[in-house]
Amino acid sequence: MNKKILLITLLFFVVVQFAYQIPEEGMFPLSEIHKLDLKKAGLKIDQNEVYNPNGISLVDALVNVGGCTGSFVSNEGLIITNHHCAFSAVQLVSTPENDYLNNGFAAQKREQELEGKGLTCRITDSYEDVSDKVLGAAAAIDDPSSRLQIINNAMKNIVAEAEKKDPSIKAEVSEMFIGKTYVLFRYKIILDVRLVYIPNRKIGEYGGETDNWVWPRHTGDYSFMRAYVAKDGSPAKYSKDNVPYTPKKFLKVNPSGTNEEDFVFILGYPGKTFRHRPAAFINYQEKYLLPYTSDLYDFQNVTMESVGKRDKTTELKLATRIKKNANVMKNYRGKLKGLKGIGLVNQKKQEDAALAQFINSNVDAKAKYGDLMANIDQLYQQINGDANRDLWLGQIYTSTNLLNIAKQISSFKSSLESQPNAQKEAYFNANIEKLKLSINGIYDSFDIDVDRRILKKMMTDASRLSSNQRVSAVDKVTNKGSSSEAMINSFIDETLSLSKLKDQSYILNTTLKSVKSLQDYNDGLLLFEKDIASQINQLKPEKDRRDGVLNKLMGDYVNVKEKFLQKNFIPDANSTLRLTYGHVRGYSPVDASFMAPYTTIKGILEKGATGNPEFAYPPQIKSLWDAKDFGPFVKKELNDVPVSFLYNMDTTGGNSGSPIMNAFGELVGVNFDRAYEATINDYAWNESYSRSIGVDIRYVLWVAAKIDHADFLLKEMGVNL
Repeated sequence: MNKKILLITLLFFVVVQFAYQIPEEGMFPLSEIHKLDLKKAGLKIDQNEVYNPNGISLVDALVNVGGCTGSFVSNEGLIITNHHCAFSAVQLVSTPENDYLNNGFAAQKREQELEGKGLTCRITDSYEDVSDKVLGAAAAIDDPSSRLQIINNAMKNIVAEAEKKDPSIKAEVSEMFIGKTYVLFRYKIILDVRLVYIPNRKIGEYGGETDNWVWPRHTGDYSFMRAYVAKDGSPAKYSKDNVPYTPKKFLKVNPSGTNEEDFVFILGYPGKTFRHRPAAFINYQEKYLLPYTSDLYDFQNVTMESVGKRDKTTELKLATRIKKNANVMKNYRGKLKGLKGIGLVNQKKQEDAALAQFINSNVDAKAKYGDLMANIDQLYQQINGDANRDLWLGQIYTSTNLLNIAKQISSFKSSLESQPNAQKEAYFNANIEKLKLSINGIYDSFDIDVDRRILKKMMTDASRLSSNQRVSAVDKVTNKGSSSEAMINSFIDETLSLSKLKDQSYILNTTLKSVKSLQDYNDGLLLFEKDIASQINQLKPEKDRRDGVLNKLMGDYVNVKEKFLQKNFIPDANSTLRLTYGHVRGYSPVDASFMAPYTTIKGILEKGATGNPEFAYPPQIKSLWDAKDFGPFVKKELNDVPVSFLYNMDTTGGNSGSPIMNAFGELVGVNFDRAYEATINDYAWNESYSRSIGVDIRYVLWVAAKIDHADFLLKEMGVNL
């Protein structure tokens, strides 16, 4: 055997051996669940009780709510999810007089339940593989951007056809493998979601950013909502006449919780993972996207926290945005640490080199994929060459609220102007309320001082970009004088002082009052936004080309890698319903250190003694702990109530709020986080360090019963004290 073939063979077996060392890795789609042997792993019920495409199963108890996962826990539409998943909705109903965000609340009666503004529930109804329909439509197309456009149009047509066939559902075609497989999902949408029970923020967010993505954890990250529908069972917007939704299935709560090494599993809607991507993609993440975004969000949060000290109303207004930013920032920095710590770029380069050798040594593979790896590298050289400008353009609207509002108005004006004169009035009347709703959502977190400071940073950053990555809108400002800083300061001061966009009432009631008032309105911010939008539109054809090339290359990459490894991959997470399973288990993050799988109330008191304000807790916790008043929720081996626990399941963003179920399919906890070492899960999973964190159901029930006196909820869930 020659040395080249020997090297290929050895690399093949090394990669295959690595792939099969981790049998519990995977966020398994519904279509893959039947291939698993969950009984062997520890499941004590029939596997069809987990997912049964021809009947009712645990899957029917799952919902997607507020960008998170939740689960029904009663036949009256009661949902349990995370505290942080309800955070934004609670902020919107909070005032300095009724500060539900910080104080929490428990609705003892249905009439006391609060409207969850912006919340909807999405329930998976069915799914269908439509890959042949999607890819077949573009089979004869070679141009990358045209091919991708045809694929996108085919997906839209399939959605429209499904919704026409069944108007009661919301359809969505999800790309399971980029450029390779596509699945049509049918969802039931519930429009009326109400807040039922939110614990005190010192419980629901205990540890704050100090403990975020960290173990040991002591956070009571849970909340309860309720889904409502019209009296005939159809989806309906918030109304006092609506009635609680009756789910097909709800989860039984097991107040006994778990023990170490117990089998557990999760059903949920994980967001996005990127495990089937080449080294060039990982390098882009490590070198550009992750550091840029985390540094920007850090600046934004420092700014908002400073401004928020002005008064309580401002603090509440900015709270959700700060929380979301902080979560992403720490997650991205954890990913950066993990990527560098395990040298994932180099690992991927070695895998790609082995794959390239396989392609070149196989006649059929070389004929079909001979240029694949070179084309991937060439594409990412182009992407990296524009990365700083493109990242800036991708963040400018979410960074500055007034620019986002300007974008919404400008876009609406453009659409209005494209209508024939005879139809302008009808178009305006049909769409103006949707525009107002969108703008109102942006104003909810708007503060002029925050916008001013962040816009200055963004424009200053743009002024320092290299000559081949300029932002033309900023150059138009800075080219008016010798000092970029002076020109930026002058532009911001003058433009913001004159702009009516900062006056919410004026925009909603005057500017958007009629076709004429909208057409007549203009100001410096709209002109600045128009310049930004113009450059984005100029860059769009090249972006579309790159996206089209990437779609084809990534499909080919997965195809040939599956041939190389002689196995089928589990698709990356994409916000569709998935299952993951594992065991309650601690881990050793560093040498000579072991992290036990449970924390207790004792740890809350210990952290509280450090003086860190993020470790403040309601005084009832200490009184109850001193009295050893644990009720039936004590874990005897610990002589305490378990607060949070660890397990080696495969989770990511979107799994927040996912029910943690035991071997009998009973609810024993609610997933809310990962350990810091596991933030890298989006790119790589390893049993030795990948640990997820959930709030123990015993702590949820203990707080509800002993502190918030929400016995009505325990009774509804069938939990006896």
